[in-house]
Amino acid sequence: MKILHNELLKSFVRKLLRYCVYAVFLCVFLLIFIDQAIGFYVRQGIYTNVDTIPNRPYGVVLGTSKYFAKNTPNLFYSNRLSAANELFKNRKVDYLLLSGDNRTVEYNEPRTMFKDLRKMGVPEAFMYMDFAGFRTLDSVIRADQVFKAHSITIITQKFHCERALFIAKYHNIDAICFAADYPEGYTFVRFREFFARLQAVWDLLVEKEPHFLGNPEPLPPPVTLPVNQ
Repeated sequence: MKILHNELLKSFVRKLLRYCVYAVFLCVFLLIFIDQAIGFYVRQGIYTNVDTIPNRPYGVVLGTSKYFAKNTPNLFYSNRLSAANELFKNRKVDYLLLSGDNRTVEYNEPRTMFKDLRKMGVPEAFMYMDFAGFRTLDSVIRADQVFKAHSITIITQKFHCERALFIAKYHNIDAICFAADYPEGYTFVRFREFFARLQAVWDLLVEKEPHFLGNPEPLPPPVTLPVNQ
């Protein structure tokens, strides 16, 4: 009887392990499928060349921290600002909406971007700040609903562009994206994006709203300045 019991236990454990392996493979497949499907779905809305990207009235810069741990410069941040500056200087956008986290007095992504872009020569009058861009979903929806920026160019790295455009398309927001340079290395950031996209799909399925909307704060009308030839 004891031998039979042990054999049944071993058989149960083997089946359990087999099902666990199947579940892991299914999860991995789901992550890869969602990742690739989102990238394919929005591929035509992403630009990397400032000469070919269409003019849009409003550029939305998605925030991130200026530094990593131990005050190491965050190249994702600096590359996004360089891309935003390039679009503005080439008159591909009229205004820049700087959207990011403002969780504490010391940590304020929009204000930090504002100061650094001002140092790069972007006039204050053409920059506006969204202090409630806590997540990509918040930044994209608030640009449309709060700031009434109905034709936008999102500015961030390509992997982030894809997720932001996916959210915009779901909410019928007229958006394209200018992909800032992706720093060499940092493979973990791209790996983390697999889970961020899964979360994005879940947020849309449950119709998640931004953390805070508030009253409308419309941006100025388009400047429609001529582009230098």
